[in-house]
Amino acid sequence: MSLPQNLFLPKTLPASPRRRLKSWWSRQTPQRQDRFAMLAPLAAVVLFLVAILFAFAYLRLEEISREHEAISRDVEYTQQRLRLRLLEQQEQLGRFAREVASREISHREFMNRAEALVNLYPEVQGLTWIDERRRIRADYHTANLPTPPQKTGETADADPQAVDNFALAHQLLVPIYSAPQARPGLDSTMELHLPLIEKAKFKGTLLALYSVDAMFRYGIPNEINAKYAISLQDDQGKLLAGTTMSESRINRKLLPWSSPVNTYDMPVSPIGNGLIIQGQAYRTSLGLIGSGLFWLVMVLSAITAWLLLANWSHTRRRIRAQDALVQETAFRRAMENSMLTGMRAMDLQGRITYVNAAFCQMTGWSEADLVGQTAPFSYWPEEDYELLKQRLRDELSGNVLPSGIHFRVKRKDGVIIEARLYVSPLIDAFGQQTGWMTSMTDITEPTRVRQQLAASYERFTTVLEALDASISVAPMGSSELLFANQLYRQWFGTQAEGHVQLVAEAGVPTPTVSDETQDAVDAYAGLPTGHLADKEAESTEIYLGSLGLWLEVRTRYLSWVDGRLAQMVIATDITARRNAEEQAQVQAERAQTASRLITMGEMASSVAHELNQPLTAINNYCHGMVSRIRSKQINENELLGALEKTARQAHRAGQIIHHIRSFVKRSEPNRTLSNVGTMVTEAVELAEIELRRRNVKLNQTLAPKLPAVWVDPILIEQVLLNLLKNAAESVDAAQRPTAQRLIKLTVAPAEVNDKAMVEFKVIDSGAGISPDTMEHLYEAFYSTKAEGMGMGLSLCRSIVESHMGRMKAENLYNGDIVTGCCFTFWIPAAEPLAAAPAKRFVQPTPQISP
Repeated sequence: MSLPQNLFLPKTLPASPRRRLKSWWSRQTPQRQDRFAMLAPLAAVVLFLVAILFAFAYLRLEEISREHEAISRDVEYTQQRLRLRLLEQQEQLGRFAREVASREISHREFMNRAEALVNLYPEVQGLTWIDERRRIRADYHTANLPTPPQKTGETADADPQAVDNFALAHQLLVPIYSAPQARPGLDSTMELHLPLIEKAKFKGTLLALYSVDAMFRYGIPNEINAKYAISLQDDQGKLLAGTTMSESRINRKLLPWSSPVNTYDMPVSPIGNGLIIQGQAYRTSLGLIGSGLFWLVMVLSAITAWLLLANWSHTRRRIRAQDALVQETAFRRAMENSMLTGMRAMDLQGRITYVNAAFCQMTGWSEADLVGQTAPFSYWPEEDYELLKQRLRDELSGNVLPSGIHFRVKRKDGVIIEARLYVSPLIDAFGQQTGWMTSMTDITEPTRVRQQLAASYERFTTVLEALDASISVAPMGSSELLFANQLYRQWFGTQAEGHVQLVAEAGVPTPTVSDETQDAVDAYAGLPTGHLADKEAESTEIYLGSLGLWLEVRTRYLSWVDGRLAQMVIATDITARRNAEEQAQVQAERAQTASRLITMGEMASSVAHELNQPLTAINNYCHGMVSRIRSKQINENELLGALEKTARQAHRAGQIIHHIRSFVKRSEPNRTLSNVGTMVTEAVELAEIELRRRNVKLNQTLAPKLPAVWVDPILIEQVLLNLLKNAAESVDAAQRPTAQRLIKLTVAPAEVNDKAMVEFKVIDSGAGISPDTMEHLYEAFYSTKAEGMGMGLSLCRSIVESHMGRMKAENLYNGDIVTGCCFTFWIPAAEPLAAAPAKRFVQPTPQISP
């Protein structure tokens, strides 16, 4: 629907703006013109409603403002009246206080004057005369006061507030008002402390007790009390006297949308902020918001806006339906022309009635050439006429399989392509079949790719069959064997038992198969298999007794071609490698034993000298005893003493020989939970022979409470002995003076890479290690000594790394001068509940170089 262009243009606009507005209106589409035409009345109604709301709001604010001014004026007037009354009472009470202070009056006279003042001012509930020591001299209270008067001579009330007010009156010598006190079930009270002063000397106070409720009744004008809800409150807003309108009461009396009640409050002078007078205006009408005129305007505006919106919505739906129909037609046409699948429609007699652009592009013929043709069609190859005619008869009779028809198509340029045809009935809007709809897909490229994939699969299978490793794939939780190469079939046959055996021997956990896995649905459906290919394969070495072979088994989870979670197992024969490793281990053990024998051979002269001392002593003791026995110059006690000394020297020689035999004895590696202190002590006892021969002093430091270690103690002693021997030789070769011929051995706990270790450190004062020697320090058969074999440090490092430790060497400097060398190695501390190590230990590859 298009409206006249000048319908909504205002006639009062000047010529130039009117022309511009007319030009802008003519440029709009009919749909936008309709939209603006519908929005204009709605905007007018909304503006009218907004104007009414602003008018009502303005009137309401004016009413509230006037009401607030009136209540503030009346509350101030009430406060002034109450203030004058309190000042008048304060003046009368002040005169009475001056009389009490200036002359001594009797108790009876005080009671008479107090009774006269209480009768004159109903707000005053009692008067108390308190001297400077806070003792009661006289006390008068009204009969309606629930608390009895205090006796003469007693100490005044010990209430903290009363004590503070008494002290404040004493300090300032001015009347002091206390804060009102609310008492449950009783009237609220307030105290006035009037100082008693005689010749500038403080003689106590005159305490006047006020009733807040009486102050309200006698101090608030009746006309104000009838007009407003007047109340007296403390500084916390708690009601002391009068009436107030709570929020719940306001909500019950007023409509939900009414504005809050006007309230005005101010402190009561001369009392101060402790007593506040508050006034609240009574709401006698519902205001403009509750008036019938307001709601009539609101309802009429809402109805008008609703009608305009409904009309606009109806017009919009009609326009959208028209646009959708046009877009649907254009979309279907564009979809048919942009499809990669060729579409062809035939009537029941086999005549072509429609082809899309993709069909024309596949065959190379135009739509005009193809529409109206009957068999044989121009895109049929001549050699396939008979076959295609038979398939066309099957197509027209509806005997085509759902999988389609595979045939060849001859393009206009003579090129032959492969295609697949799918046929379905063509039904009109009345449910009648008018022909057949055929969709044709070019499968030339997929056919070529499928052939290449088949050839690639054949090559891949040939490679897998020729591998010298067993490969098998089986789904998780099933005994089905998905794939097995030739070596697997040679070892285990064509069943999955071998695959399961390899997985079990390798220690890979296999999920338990429940009864639900017997269903058609995969028991592991829904598991995140998309990233399984990125997970590294697990490798384990096992011995398979049925084959008599050592196998390296690697397992990996993968997603099979049908989406199931599968496990691939690759088993490689490593029997030859394991045999070689065992031979290498035996050779390493022999090298360690040979190294110990060589060390003892190098220390042979020192050992002989060490043994010569106890043997010479034994010989001397024996000759001395023989000669003294022959001359009968020895008694029994002297003979026993000589024999004991001889036995000690023989035991010392035996201990030296025992340590040497246990050190050089060849034995299989035997790791036990060993004490670090014992190993260090035995190694030092063997090294002291060499140290004494070279005149080198050893300082050893063992930290207390060292943790135990899982080691072969003989091998660790060999490392320590070799390092101490090398340190002694380095100090001796450096020709250090006697005071500097030192070796320091330090053993202490340490932490390396967040792992508990025991640190062994050997520091000498020799000439250090040259940079060239440092590069080849741990190489086998490399030595800086003419008689050395170059096996000591290499074996030491191998022993340390076989115990999962590490070793390093570094020179010590004083400025640019080398002052010695430090060899350090670390051994892992045993866990508190560590299990016994395996019987056979494979030396790991070192990961940290010195």
